[in-house]
Amino acid sequence: MNEPANWSEHSARQITAAGLRRSTPRQRVIDLLADRDCAVTALEIDAELEGVGRATVYRAIEQLEDLGLVRKVDLGSSAHGYEKIEPSGHHHHHIVCDDCGKVEPFEDEALEEAIHDIHRKGFRLESHEVTLHGHCADCS
Repeated sequence: MNEPANWSEHSARQITAAGLRRSTPRQRVIDLLADRDCAVTALEIDAELEGVGRATVYRAIEQLEDLGLVRKVDLGSSAHGYEKIEPSGHHHHHIVCDDCGKVEPFEDEALEEAIHDIHRKGFRLESHEVTLHGHCADCS
């Protein structure tokens, strides 16, 4: 079986395999998430997708999360973002401004190595998430 060329294609295959219909509204949510480098809230998705009802957006996100295609990211203050899970396992962590809510991705090889060291010590990690909170340059 050929590997999917990108996350959108991978998602389409997973949706079909799960017996779900490849609806236009769901595909629009997938396309929006595919184009993002970092987490986006359901309200942001709803605001950008004219003609797609809010309930449809939330249902699509829930289905994608249930299929392991997106992950929920805690942004603090009871806010959550959603971002794609790359089939390759590649991921990043998050920096969140507690004033304006801006979310930026960050990657750190030393951090990933420290996390991998935990595995080498015999602890089997299922997952990890690192979100740093503070104040961005615009809000400082």
